[in-house]
Amino acid sequence: MLEDKTPKRTTLEELGEFGLIEHLTKNFTNKQISTIKGIGDDAAILDFQETKTVVSTDLLIEGVHFDLSYMPLKHLGYKAVMVNLSDIYAMNAKATQITVSLAVSNRFPLEALEEFYQGIALAAETYKVDLIGGDTTSSTKGMLISITALGTVLEENITYRNGAKPNDLLVISGDLGGAYMGLQVLEREKEVFKVDPNNQPDLSPYSYIIERQLKPEARKDIPTLLESLDVKPSAMIDISDGLSSEILHLCKESKVGCNLFEDKIPLDPTVISSCEEFNLDSTLVALSGGEDYELLFTIDQSAFPKIKGNPNLTVIGHMASENEGAHLITRGNTKIPLVAQGWNALGKT
Repeated sequence: MLEDKTPKRTTLEELGEFGLIEHLTKNFTNKQISTIKGIGDDAAILDFQETKTVVSTDLLIEGVHFDLSYMPLKHLGYKAVMVNLSDIYAMNAKATQITVSLAVSNRFPLEALEEFYQGIALAAETYKVDLIGGDTTSSTKGMLISITALGTVLEENITYRNGAKPNDLLVISGDLGGAYMGLQVLEREKEVFKVDPNNQPDLSPYSYIIERQLKPEARKDIPTLLESLDVKPSAMIDISDGLSSEILHLCKESKVGCNLFEDKIPLDPTVISSCEEFNLDSTLVALSGGEDYELLFTIDQSAFPKIKGNPNLTVIGHMASENEGAHLITRGNTKIPLVAQGWNALGKT
């Protein structure tokens, strides 16, 4: 079938603000019993009864948080939801609803926003959250996305950042560094494309790390898994800014130190091979890369037998007294202070 070189382009002015919202959200249906009234009135009505409400919000700006030259709009919609749901799961809570606010310039036709909302719809369906409202407006600076996520949790199950104790084990879900290395591949291919627009890269060897960048998954399964194992984390945080930064957040809020063991940091083989290709240190990538959206948490040592051998979880260190500070124990058994370098350490600002 020949590609349509003149795809349909409906300007947003043709619908108007309310018509646009109605058009983009007409196929969303509510699944949560706590959603009494969603889209369609001045405000949403929610009823959480005896549980506590958890709220988190994030702002994503084109050119700062995402690059539409290689980020498909459907993936962007999906990822924007994941960024917020991850914060809800980091409180050991269940995500229930989201609101989506969007500002776009006139270079975005209706069809582009439909694609964006397809990603939001897929995320909402997969993670069983209701879209209950939001706003759309015009922008002179491209695309801006603001998503708020709500969730519920029983008071006794809430997990803050400030509950870690000395000698608690430091545990992580999944593996690290994939999102950052996926970004490196995409940025490289973007530069190649600029030079030769006919170049068609073979990205199949990098499929895992590219997916980690373009379509991450929030770890909804981890709070459920911990509950099934009868393990209550003492502190928890999601990894958006890099492992070292998040560990230091836990240490500061809990007033403890930490020993992180380099040889315990989980890395996918694709991350290791791509780090070699780009001449990057894989430990630095894991510590400072960010956007992995894994969960980092602490547990009492007595809970270790319950998680031991679980393929979803890795013990990567232990907490220490506050005056000991936070350190990386290298493979050569050298003790290096942990620094929250974030993207700057890897050549990003």
